[in-house]
Amino acid sequence: MAKSSAKPEKVVLAYSGGLDTSVILPWLKETYGYEVIAFAAELGQGDELAGIKRKALASGAVKCVVKDLRKEFVEEYLWPMLKAGAVYEKAYLLGTSVARPLIAKHQVEVAHAEGATAVAHGATGKGNDQVRFEVTYMALDPSLKIVAPWKDPNFKLTSREAAVDYAKKHKIPIEQSKKKIYSRDRNLWHISHEGADLEDPANEPKDDLFVISQPVSKTPNTPDYATIGFHEGVPIKLNGKLITGVKLIEKLNKLGGRHGVGQVDLVENRLVGIKSRGVYETPGGTILTTAHSCLESVTLDRETMHYKQRVALKYAELVYYGLWFGRLREALDAFVDVTQRNVSGEVRMKLFKGRCTPAGIESPYSLYRTDLASFEMGAEYDQTDATGFIRLFGLPTKVAGVVDSQKQGPKKE
Repeated sequence: MAKSSAKPEKVVLAYSGGLDTSVILPWLKETYGYEVIAFAAELGQGDELAGIKRKALASGAVKCVVKDLRKEFVEEYLWPMLKAGAVYEKAYLLGTSVARPLIAKHQVEVAHAEGATAVAHGATGKGNDQVRFEVTYMALDPSLKIVAPWKDPNFKLTSREAAVDYAKKHKIPIEQSKKKIYSRDRNLWHISHEGADLEDPANEPKDDLFVISQPVSKTPNTPDYATIGFHEGVPIKLNGKLITGVKLIEKLNKLGGRHGVGQVDLVENRLVGIKSRGVYETPGGTILTTAHSCLESVTLDRETMHYKQRVALKYAELVYYGLWFGRLREALDAFVDVTQRNVSGEVRMKLFKGRCTPAGIESPYSLYRTDLASFEMGAEYDQTDATGFIRLFGLPTKVAGVVDSQKQGPKKE
């Protein structure tokens, strides 16, 4: 039987060099005959990308494209999220969630440039990332075929142990072993840890789990301070000096990590309906999020702040669900930008024993007035005005109380 002369399809794989994508790359080639183009995004994951082109090509890729997206990541993804105050389930600062749409966006661009007909990812069928990748692909180019090996019935490497065995058989270099098998995702904003002993919420995270921060038990006994300068909600200064966003986060990661700031142990509700346990390290992001919130406390009026808190919850859901390129997120950004017009000033943060707390807030647009806040009564506040205010404010409650007092129980025979 004559072999087909049709050229093999090209697929662009979101490639991190981690365990999953390391085994998926050769699997795509040997199972379906794809020409695999590996795409790696530099998002501040330290030395993880060292030698990634060589590794991808040795694993069977026809090409490996690496893009440095750190500046775009900070300015077009992290800063809008920071200004919105988006935090998922009170604790997760969305480090992985916000990065996936950016990776997928550039993956689609590489597919266009290379004439590929398909895009692929290594996310499992149980996680959130499969949604984030695929929703972005659909938003930016619905014509691209989506290849998701973990949901392919021919894919048998559906445990990390099986993936390790496959890598060894195919002589693919990996860092993981069956004893050291945490699933990690790292970028400029955070590093996440899942799997292994963390799958049981009864297990306390071990000290050697942490990568970019110290266990609190090993942190210094004296605090450090960092002063963050903001302009319209965007951090632009560190200790009085202008600084780029990338450098700012790098410096705060180092400083906050030294004090164990930003460690979160969370059982969260995944979009797919599963509860999962993850441990996150977000030292710089925690400092910035806390400082930004502190500055808003003196620059936003009550009604704007309370409504923005509702928006922050929705914004966090949109990021977590992978709906970055939806119109609602763009519309919420427009609202948030208006709220940030006066969010300028400086916040001094104290870093000590896993905590970051405000040690001073200053803003030319502060709504905090010492003459009004003082316990001393001054000319600006006539305390007798409160009598009429409370009477009218409490009138519905008073009327309801009168009605309730007139209720009579059933008559006894």
